[in-house]
Amino acid sequence: MTLHEKLAHIDKARELRSYHTEPAQMRAAAPGKVGELRLGFMLRNGRSVLHDLYRVTPLLVQRALYWDEAMPELPICSIISVGGGILQGDRYKIDISVGEGACAQVTSQGANRVHRMDANYASQYQAISLEDGAYLEYLPDFTIAYRGSRFINETDIVIADNATLLYGEMVLAGRKHHHAEERFGLDLLSMAVKVRRPDGRKLFAEKILIENGDPTIDFAAVMRGYDAFANIMCLTPPETATRIKARFATKFPVEDARALSGISRLPNAAGLMMRAVGIETRDVRKEVRHFWQIVREESCGRTLPEEFLWR
Repeated sequence: MTLHEKLAHIDKARELRSYHTEPAQMRAAAPGKVGELRLGFMLRNGRSVLHDLYRVTPLLVQRALYWDEAMPELPICSIISVGGGILQGDRYKIDISVGEGACAQVTSQGANRVHRMDANYASQYQAISLEDGAYLEYLPDFTIAYRGSRFINETDIVIADNATLLYGEMVLAGRKHHHAEERFGLDLLSMAVKVRRPDGRKLFAEKILIENGDPTIDFAAVMRGYDAFANIMCLTPPETATRIKARFATKFPVEDARALSGISRLPNAAGLMMRAVGIETRDVRKEVRHFWQIVREESCGRTLPEEFLWR
């Protein structure tokens, strides 16, 4: 499916039915508002390298760096947004592929800010593929949905049976320290993931949908009054998933805890899902990092480097 076909498909999503007005400033999906990024990693002379790079602003990756002291063979790419955040009418596509036996990490330069909107919406489509024995950590920073914003993200994942993917979505409930009405003051946040094998066999699908005024958002089984959450899935072979699950202790329920977290098995022996909620982003990051470290140690025999002081 081409980019235009996928964008047209997303445009028909039921939750977007009220958000098709054209912005007065520049029409939706106009030149300069359609960002594309393609990253391809492969083994070359026994080393994982970024062999394929295509970018269209406002999305940018400059080059792969090897700065992880605990895993120096890991090429790391940071996605840079030169547009200052996501605006109404923006349409993004990100395509990441990791070849047989290769490894990579993809992250972002900082939080993904979805600005306030008075017309239309913003969308992002992601395609991720991992071949035999591949390993990918795709952990973008927090998405911050401003008051009145509308953002839909769809991710299609194709992964081989013996590959490992650590994929994360982290969300902060608006600019909580800016204004009281910012907390879940968004109009729409939709995040969907579909996972299948290379032969087309479907493993599972998941969708998170938050709409303005949803009274269930603070139910005990949802946010429970917390302001940040993370859904981190580890798609990995069953034996690796078993070892990871044995090491990760559930933190729930704990009174007055700054964060709660736990893991569960995904359908069709696809791997594990870690979910966490916390008061601040740093509280959720701590839970994510703990899970991330266990995943890397059990999948690659490597650990994480020490955290940067400013994190």
